[in-house]
Amino acid sequence: MPMISNQMNVFCEIHFVFRGNSIILQGESLPDDAVVRKCFEMNVAEDWFAELEYGYSALLLEKDTPNPAGCTDIPLRDFFHKMQGIERINDFISITDETKNISGAELAGLAARARGLLNFKQDKRFCSKCGAPLIDDLYFTARTCSHCKKQFFPQLEPAIITLINKGDEILLARHKKRNDGVYSCIAGFVEMGETIENAVHREVLEETGIKVKNIRYVGSQSWPFPDQLMLAFRAEYESGEIKIQEEELTEARWFKWNKLPKVPGPGSVAYNLIHGCFE
Repeated sequence: MPMISNQMNVFCEIHFVFRGNSIILQGESLPDDAVVRKCFEMNVAEDWFAELEYGYSALLLEKDTPNPAGCTDIPLRDFFHKMQGIERINDFISITDETKNISGAELAGLAARARGLLNFKQDKRFCSKCGAPLIDDLYFTARTCSHCKKQFFPQLEPAIITLINKGDEILLARHKKRNDGVYSCIAGFVEMGETIENAVHREVLEETGIKVKNIRYVGSQSWPFPDQLMLAFRAEYESGEIKIQEEELTEARWFKWNKLPKVPGPGSVAYNLIHGCFE
């Protein structure tokens, strides 16, 4: 089904309004039609589309836009956490025959899809073959060149994240891209030509000098920051001494389960992995 962005469909039951990697809430609910209309009246919508097949619209506010009246914003990962364990949505969307059985996990998945497709629309504006502007495809979730008709489809970047245990200890690391003192699991992108299991072996060995065994897949999570699909694994220590890849990490250490350092917050893949939410 196509993304429809020539006009905003406010008749969708579900409205996702984003600013950066935050999602806008109206009280404790998703925004209603009036909030969406007001965003267009104020000319603060940077991009938008609707997927009628899924019954939702998605709108991206301009970066410095204040929250709509009566609304607040929370990080999208906090929204994911908020949705965990909710069997049926009642406060977040209007209940109808079509939506009354939507679970929190399904709503979080739609939010991830919506944010990921907004990223796709922002990234794919011109044809890489001829340079002409891209437009929304009429039949598929894609962008099509207005000149040569080449199609561009959303692409996911699969990435592995691995929790490694050695007896009653787990291996956690601080990444160079973070300066908040947070320790997380070893993660990295799957490279061309390798299996996801090979990616686990390679990433762990490259970043920490550790070899692992008994790799076990435990779950996955869409992570639209901007377009990852996180594949979560558990593995056991096999051999080796810690020797970090200094281009990626600042530190890696073994921690006992009852003495964990500061770790990523709820809603993140690492939190779910460390705290057994995938089990």
